[in-house]
Amino acid sequence: MKLSRADRKILEILQQDGKISNVDLAERVGLSPSPCLRRVKQLEASGLISGYVALLDRRKASLDLLAYVEVQVDRHSETAAEAFKEAVLREPLVVGCYAMTGGYDYLLRVLAPNLDAYAEFTMKRLLKMPAVKGIQSSFVLETIKDSPALPLDFLD
Repeated sequence: MKLSRADRKILEILQQDGKISNVDLAERVGLSPSPCLRRVKQLEASGLISGYVALLDRRKASLDLLAYVEVQVDRHSETAAEAFKEAVLREPLVVGCYAMTGGYDYLLRVLAPNLDAYAEFTMKRLLKMPAVKGIQSSFVLETIKDSPALPLDFLD
């Protein structure tokens, strides 16, 4: 899908304010409402816009602890590795899971209310997940940048 300047502007604005009305969006993009809405629908249909969400403040949601956890798994059993992935998908404290290259196999992004809740998660659930061989946790002390917006400079 070839993107026009207006499409890029629509995406930029929607990443900042997904609740903006079509009339306001059209005005900011420099289109009339009907063609603007048509472009948004095309961007949604193409899959480039995959959905809309409310971004919550984790601290106001009583999730004060953010940890990144490096996980090593036992690669000798494909069944165990799949069971690990399924366990991660069921775990609500794990809000991100990434297969990695390098010294560990997965990187987890974990939110918890406090250190006690994180310790309970680690000892009673994470370390007991299938194929987990070892973990190393790093705790976020300060967030410098955490933007959900994607850079648009690389789109066609």
